[in-house]
Amino acid sequence: MINGIELGPYRDQPGHGEAQARDAADPLSGYRERFRIADPELIYLDGNSLGRLPNTTPARVDEVVHGEWGDRLIRSWNESWWHLADRIGGKIAPLIGAAAGEVIVSESTTTNLHKLAGAALALRPERGTVITDDLNFPSDIHVLAGVAARAGRRLVVVESNGVEGPVDALLAAIDDDTALVSLSLTAFKSGYTYDLAAVTAAAHDAGALVLWDLSHAVGAIEVDLGGAHVDLAVGCTYKFLNGGPGSPAFLFVRGDLVERLHNPITGWWGDAAPFDFGLDHAPASGIRRFQVGTAPILSLAAMEPGVDLVAEAGMGAVAAKGRALVEAAAERWAARLAPLGFAWATPHDPARRGAHAALAHPDAWRITQALIEVGRVVPDFRAPDNVRLGLSPLTTSFVDVHTAIERLARIVEAGVHEGYSEERSAVT
Repeated sequence: MINGIELGPYRDQPGHGEAQARDAADPLSGYRERFRIADPELIYLDGNSLGRLPNTTPARVDEVVHGEWGDRLIRSWNESWWHLADRIGGKIAPLIGAAAGEVIVSESTTTNLHKLAGAALALRPERGTVITDDLNFPSDIHVLAGVAARAGRRLVVVESNGVEGPVDALLAAIDDDTALVSLSLTAFKSGYTYDLAAVTAAAHDAGALVLWDLSHAVGAIEVDLGGAHVDLAVGCTYKFLNGGPGSPAFLFVRGDLVERLHNPITGWWGDAAPFDFGLDHAPASGIRRFQVGTAPILSLAAMEPGVDLVAEAGMGAVAAKGRALVEAAAERWAARLAPLGFAWATPHDPARRGAHAALAHPDAWRITQALIEVGRVVPDFRAPDNVRLGLSPLTTSFVDVHTAIERLARIVEAGVHEGYSEERSAVT
């Protein structure tokens, strides 16, 4: 008990037995043990911002540091490092429905968005608009605005209701002047998930290209870029892929487009012969042309175990559990949190959800602080009023969801959050 709040396990509360039964029947329950759980009493619901550490990652990094860097030194470039970004990209490809040679790990999501948005606009020089929506990650909108302005184009940001994608308005905005449609497949705040195939087809019918941000989708939901004939995509690896803080991102270019696109951010790692040190840039063939600077080998090595775990579990099973976890959160919200003034700020339709849920409350920031410090539950806060629960399928249990929401309810019922500051920290 902390500050008068009983921290569980709430076996006498409705829904606890059902949560236990779901965990007992969960085919992925064993994966939790393959991640570092330093504090078994802490409930971590922020895997959609930073995934947990796979148990094998430290040994892999140690191998690279001591064996490859320490012992083999620069010889490791030819022995294993040169193709590391391609190799890991090849492992990510099946997780998003891509083919071999269509995915590479490279730089950050933001940098990759700059590359692919710029390349797309160069392929549609006669068209004047770029379309996105206000559910997109703000940094993506900043990038698209900058890329559009430099190319003499106009960015159109379609307004939503803050939760659901503005599908009808978005489709109405796409016309024969649209060069590029760029959206987050799963919205970072509400978890709303677009119909990938339908939006892609609508853009293609108008002659536009499509660029998807998969950052909150990869490793959480099933994605079929190939089946939807998607043109371009980017995504990060430190959320549901558990690649570590700031781990390198990835980009996807459909195979038939690769040689037609020019990387607008040129650098020696994307050159056909970087060690010829020629003064004229000649793009590498294939997906490697979209690299820029020297690959960050330690970070690449650290991200691979997380990718391997998701691949081993299988995206079908991972996505099914993600949907079930969010549904469990919705059930507990209705029973415990709706009466306390929390709104469900995530789609009610399971087909339109990712693997995180947003709970809206006017005092969300102070509630989040109290939940972390007193409730021993780590979610995150997203302005202006969301407590966001990241339900990472490989590391989150159904009992975690039940317990976390019960603790949240008890904190608000007792008014514990009222003693916390309204001043926000640098990272929320």
